[in-house]
Amino acid sequence: MIDYAIAVMSSKPGTKKEDIRETKAYGTSQVREVLDLDQFCQHIADHNCPFSKGTIKGVLEDAVSCLREQMLAGNKVNLGALGGFYVELATEGAKTTDEFTAANIKEVNVIWCPGKNFKNLREDATFNLVPRRIQQAEAIEVVKNEETIQGLE
Repeated sequence: MIDYAIAVMSSKPGTKKEDIRETKAYGTSQVREVLDLDQFCQHIADHNCPFSKGTIKGVLEDAVSCLREQMLAGNKVNLGALGGFYVELATEGAKTTDEFTAANIKEVNVIWCPGKNFKNLREDATFNLVPRRIQQAEAIEVVKNEETIQGLE
């Protein structure tokens, strides 16, 4: 289940706060938990996998290293249902092609082209409306203050 909150934002993304003329209500996903590599490997191992968490972690770490190596070699790597990975350049323009050099390349970004299992998860997703993070923090503060007051009585 995907938690989401509702936020009111500019109907034109990127608009400066003082220039906002129209707003709309949008849904924003709320992360429940962040799994680190060890936790994710354990999760895989717990799904009747014949490999240990350590083996899975080693394979994933090697895969990341090899994926990086292949992209730096100018290759695109297709990983089946996971999708494809390749690089895209962020460059600074030059007036002419003769003036353009590798110095104009400012960033080399990794692009993930999701496989069909990741294209759009909407069909399989279920949703749960939750308060926005700021509202959650405010509610926690109220509870803490009430506990402090009750402790003084």
